[in-house]
Amino acid sequence: MAAVLAAAGLLVAGTTAAHADTAPAAAASTTAGDETDTPSLVTGLDDEAAATGSAADAARGHLKAKKGRYHIADTSAKDLSTVSTDSRGGKETVRLQQKYKGVDVLGGEYVVRMTKKDGRRAVTGTSGNYFTKLKLDTVTPKVSEKTAVQRAIGAVTTQLGGAPLRAPAKGEKPDSAPLSGKAVAVTILPQGTGVLTRHVTVTGTDPADGTAVKQEVYIDAHSGFPVMQYSGIQTFGSNDAAAGVTGRTAAAPDDAAPAAAPPFVVKGSGVRYNGRKVDLNLYRGADGTYQMYDYGFRDAASPYVGPLLQTWDANGADVSTASGAWPAAARIVKSDSPDLGADYTDSGVVDAHWAANKVYAYYKNHFGRQGLDGKDGFMYSIVGVTANGQSYDNAFWDGAKMVYGKGGGDFRTFSADTDVVGHEMTHAVTQHTANLVYAGQSGAMNEAISDYFGNAIDLEANGQSMDDPDSGLLGEDLCTTLGPRECALRDLNDGHTTAKDFIGVGYRGDNGGVHLNSTIFSGALWDMRQDLGGDFADQIVYRALSAYMTPLDGFTEGRAAVIAAATELGATKAQLKVVKRSFDAHGIAPGWEKALGVDTDTILAKDNVSGTGVAAGGGKYAVSRSNEEGSEPYSVWAGNTSGKGTPQQLSPNNGNYNVYAATDGKNVAWAEFAYDAVQIHVRPIGGGLDRTVDAIGANVTSVKIDGDIVVYTYVNPKTGFEQARYVDIKTGDVKDLAPNPVTVTALTSVHDGKIAYAKLWGESDGYKLGVEVYDTATGKTQLMPVDKNAVAGIGQTAFTDDGVFWVEDGDGTDSGQAAVMRADADGTHRTTIVPEAGAGALYAYQLTASDDAVTVLTLPPATSWDNATLPKLYQVASDGKGGAQRVSCNRGDQVYPAADEGQRVLWLDGTTGYTNLVKRDRPAGSC
Repeated sequence: MAAVLAAAGLLVAGTTAAHADTAPAAAASTTAGDETDTPSLVTGLDDEAAATGSAADAARGHLKAKKGRYHIADTSAKDLSTVSTDSRGGKETVRLQQKYKGVDVLGGEYVVRMTKKDGRRAVTGTSGNYFTKLKLDTVTPKVSEKTAVQRAIGAVTTQLGGAPLRAPAKGEKPDSAPLSGKAVAVTILPQGTGVLTRHVTVTGTDPADGTAVKQEVYIDAHSGFPVMQYSGIQTFGSNDAAAGVTGRTAAAPDDAAPAAAPPFVVKGSGVRYNGRKVDLNLYRGADGTYQMYDYGFRDAASPYVGPLLQTWDANGADVSTASGAWPAAARIVKSDSPDLGADYTDSGVVDAHWAANKVYAYYKNHFGRQGLDGKDGFMYSIVGVTANGQSYDNAFWDGAKMVYGKGGGDFRTFSADTDVVGHEMTHAVTQHTANLVYAGQSGAMNEAISDYFGNAIDLEANGQSMDDPDSGLLGEDLCTTLGPRECALRDLNDGHTTAKDFIGVGYRGDNGGVHLNSTIFSGALWDMRQDLGGDFADQIVYRALSAYMTPLDGFTEGRAAVIAAATELGATKAQLKVVKRSFDAHGIAPGWEKALGVDTDTILAKDNVSGTGVAAGGGKYAVSRSNEEGSEPYSVWAGNTSGKGTPQQLSPNNGNYNVYAATDGKNVAWAEFAYDAVQIHVRPIGGGLDRTVDAIGANVTSVKIDGDIVVYTYVNPKTGFEQARYVDIKTGDVKDLAPNPVTVTALTSVHDGKIAYAKLWGESDGYKLGVEVYDTATGKTQLMPVDKNAVAGIGQTAFTDDGVFWVEDGDGTDSGQAAVMRADADGTHRTTIVPEAGAGALYAYQLTASDDAVTVLTLPPATSWDNATLPKLYQVASDGKGGAQRVSCNRGDQVYPAADEGQRVLWLDGTTGYTNLVKRDRPAGSC
C-alpha cells in the first residue's frame, strides 16, 4: 500500500496486496507487499478472545497471541491506539492506529472483527495495513515548523510547475490572495523503511479563480522537501474550481443550536425544486420564528438523546470562507410561517433540510447507524455559497459540515438532487469508518461509495425503482432546462472498466483520478445491487466499508473486502458468484494494472519524482528519482535519451533531496534541499567533480543549464513571488533577475549566454506582463514584442537557435486557449507558431523546444474530468507550418515534456497508473 503514497507527482495505482476470492478457515491472504509481513485480509476465524474487558483490549490481545500470523511486535495501546469501536448486533469491530515510536503512520490502520455472545468473545477476522518494515533512527524532525510551512506554501504555489503568469485585476496587488500554512502533525509515510514528515495544511484563495485552497502537504522532516501533496477536496462534481476540504473544520458558533432541546417538534412544510410538497421538522424559537432545527429523531422520553439536524443560509458567503471554517455571514434558516414559501424552495434550503432527514433515516433504519459520525453528532448544512460573487456549481463535505453552492444559469442549487445530499453525507460516514484517503484509488473508492449510497438513498426517498433506466444517474435533477441524461454528472451504468477507462493521473489531476476512475468501482457495486437486490447489496457494501476497508485500500483490496463481507453475511455460492462477476465485468481483479497499454518507449518505469520534472538535451536526459517504494530521498540520474545503456547516478544519496535536474547534454545541474538551505550543484556527465555553485534559504522551483550559465527560480519568502537568479559557473558571478521586490521573473530558459523569462512588473497604470531576454555578457535586457497593455497571461519560455518561444494568452477569455509565439533574440520577427483561436488553436500551458520542433503541453479547462481534459502533448514545427500533431495517444497524464534533438521528446506519463519516464521519436499524429 505504500505504493499509493509513493513520493511521486503521479499516484501509483498498483496495489501490493494480493487477495484470493475464496476464504479458507485461516488467512484469505498473507501477502501484503514489500512493506509488511502482516496479512491484509484474514477471514473465517473463530479464535477465542478475552471475554471480559474492552473490545479494543481483546483485539490487541488477539494480535499479541497470534504474533506468528500478524508479525506485530508491539501491541500496546501506545503503539496500537484505538481509533474506534463499533458494537452492535453481537458484532464488534475495532479499528487500531499504528504508531511508530509514538508517531502516527499514515494509513497504518488494522481492523479486528469479533463476535460476543453468551459470555464468549471470538475473533472472526482481521484486515488492513500494518507496516512491519519501518526502521527510523529518530522521529524528531530536523526541519523546523517554520521552514516546513514556508516550503509547503512554495510547493502549493508551484504544484504543477510552469503555470503562466497572470496580471492581477486593476486595483489589486499580486499578493492580494496569499496562501498560509499550519503545521498539523509529525507523520510517518509508510514507504519502504518509512519517511518522517511534517504534515502541513496550506489554505487560502487561488488568485487565478478566487476559489478556496486546502492542500495537505508532507514535508520530509530531514531535508525540508515536499515529498507528497494532494487536495482535500471532497466534492460531488469534479470541476477544477470545486473547493471542498477534508479533516476537522472550525466549529459552528456557540449559538449554533438552541440552549435547550425542546420537548416537541414543529411540523412544517415546503415545496422541493421538483414541485413536490413535503413535511419538514422545524423548531419554534423564542423570537416566534420557525427555524430549521430538526429534532425529529430524538427520543421523546429523553429529548437530549439523538441528533440535531440544522440547515443554515450562507447569505452569499464566498466558498473560501466556508471551506474548513464557519462563514460569519451564515445564519440559521428562519421563517415567520411553518409553511415555507417559494423563496425557500428557490434557495435550496427546503431540499437540503428534507434530504438530510432522509439520509439520517436511511443509515439508522438499514444499519442502525447513529448519524454521520456514528455518535449522533450534529449534522450541519450550509446552503447557497458563491464563488467570486457568482454561482458555485458544486457541493462538498468539509470534514464537519455540508456546503452547497448557490445555483445559477444551467444549474440549481446543488441540494436540489437527493443523491447529491446522500453522496456528500456519505463522505462523512466514510470519514468515520474506513477513512479512505481521498487520493488515487482509495479516493476513487471513497467517491464510488458516496455515489453508491447517494443513489440508494435517492431511490428510497423518492420511490424510484432500480428497474428505472435512469436509476444509475447522479445529479440528474440539478439542471434548469436539460433532461436527466443530459444533466447527470455521472452514470453508474456507464460500463467503465479498468482496461478501457482507467486513467492514470497525478495529484493535480482530480486528486489522482478520484472522480475519473470512480465509476469503475461504483459500477461494479451497482451491478451487484441490480442482481442481488438493494437490501442485501446495501448491507454488504456497508459492512465492507465499516468493518473491512482501511485508509489506503485500492480497487483490488476493495473487491476483497466486498467479497469477504458478503461471505460473512451469509451469501450463497450463487450470490458470491454474482459479486465476483460484477467486479470481473469492470476489470477489477488482481493484477489488472498490468493490462494497461501504451504507444511509447519506456526509459524508466515506476519513477518517483514528486513533480521535479525531466530535462533533456544533446542526447542525454536527467531526472530525480527514488527507489521504487519511494523510501529513499531523491538522487539525480542521467542517461541516454535513446534508452540505451545504464543510467548513472550523479548526485550523492546523502539523506537530502537532490531534485529539479537539468542538462545540456554535457553537464547536469540540480538543487539539493537540506533543512537549512537549498544548494545548487553542477557536475559533468562524462565524469568530474560535483561543484556547489550557489545556495539560498528559499524554496527553489526549477533549474536550467546551458554551457556556463545555470538559471534557477525560487519563491521569495518575503513576497511569495517567484524570482529568477543565474550563476556563471566560470566566473562565479551571481545575479537576481528582478530589479525590485514586486517584479516576478519566472518560466526561464537559457541559450548561448542569454536568458529568456516571463516577467510581471508594475507601472503607474497597473501591472504589465511580457517576455524579456537578459544577456549575461553585456547585462542588457530586451523585451520581446508583446503588447504589455493587452496581454492577459505569459507562459513558459524556450530558447533555441531558432529564437525565443513562449506561451501567450492575449485575450484573457474563459476559453482557456493560448497562442505559441516566437521572436528573434533581439525582439524582431514576431511569428505565430500556434494560433490562439480558430483552426489549430490549443489550450497551450507549457512548452519545450529543440531546433526542429516545439512541443506544447495542453491543459484544457476541467469543467468535468475525463481523458480529454488531462494534460496532453502536441508537437509543431519550429516555424509553425503543418499545424500541431498529438505526440502520443496514451490515456492519462502526460506532463513535464523535455525536448531533446530533432522531434524526440521525453515526459512523465501516468497511463499505467505509475509514473513512467517515456519517449517518442516522432509524433503519433491524430488520436
